[in-house]
Amino acid sequence: MNVAPKTLRHLSDLDQAGLAPAGQRAALERVAARYAIAITPAMDALIDRTDPNDPIARQFVPDPAELDAAPVELADPIGDHAHSPVDGIVHRYPDRVLLKLTHVCAVYCRFCFRREMVGPDAEALAPAQLDGAFAYIAAHPDVWEVVLTGGDPLVLSARRLRQAMARLADIDHVKVIRVHSRVPIADPARITDELVDALKIDGKATYVVVHANHARELTAAARQACARMIDAGIPTLSQTVLLAGVNDEPQTLGALMRALVECRIKPYYLHHGDLAPGTAHLRTTIERGQELMRALHGRYSGLCQPSYVLDIPGGHGKSPVGPSYLSQDGNGRVQVEDFNGGLHCYPPQS
Repeated sequence: MNVAPKTLRHLSDLDQAGLAPAGQRAALERVAARYAIAITPAMDALIDRTDPNDPIARQFVPDPAELDAAPVELADPIGDHAHSPVDGIVHRYPDRVLLKLTHVCAVYCRFCFRREMVGPDAEALAPAQLDGAFAYIAAHPDVWEVVLTGGDPLVLSARRLRQAMARLADIDHVKVIRVHSRVPIADPARITDELVDALKIDGKATYVVVHANHARELTAAARQACARMIDAGIPTLSQTVLLAGVNDEPQTLGALMRALVECRIKPYYLHHGDLAPGTAHLRTTIERGQELMRALHGRYSGLCQPSYVLDIPGGHGKSPVGPSYLSQDGNGRVQVEDFNGGLHCYPPQS
């Protein structure tokens, strides 16, 4: 009898899958005691066991380096708590809020900025807390957009998603609902017609933002899952985290952006790595990120250009940190740099 592959959630699972070196066992037990583990069959199937630097494994397989927390790293690196007026809500920007429906994910990324808050043992919102979150949104008419996040909202059943969407449909001033999810990539079988239908409600625009960090993640199944949403009329964008050893080379990052565009997914954000505890081995410098954006500029279609952003520690929001192409010459005239490094006065000098 064939046994369906299962999500790897424990060190014993990693042992059996050949993903936990015996010499690292004690350190990995300490990592697993602090941070959740989950590697779906779809992601496990992509891991190259012969490559010690496999970019898929690097994202999901626990590493003893996670025990090394740098002094600048923070349990809440982007300041969710400072902007959480009620349970389940983060209200950082005037016209939009985050609504955290769940703290569970299909996979647990080793670089997650909410790694101290998410996991199977995280406390879910009680019905009264959920009521309070929707009441908060209803009481704030400036909230034009609600971003469903977590955890991962698409781990919920179609029934629960439909209930949440229906409650948002009843709030007239909410016009846009944005769903951030790793599920279409990490567990594409969950993107059923029923779930897609649950995301669509009359009178609201629904967008999905999928999280992908390497072109190999866009398997045939993942592409079909994304196409199911897009063909149903749900615009789909992407977010990517810049990760050392995963996508910090121009060809690798460019290949990902092209693969997304080929799937009719518009690259939206390239996030600089957040200061989450134990993630220094996965972070690049901002200078490296700017070099990569320069490498994409002009050599890859404008459709392939995400916004490179830094979520400012402490809850001050995202800011673009991409390279500048403007400077001044010795006479104070504006110069614009082209993608080949040439400088041109603007307006041109006669």
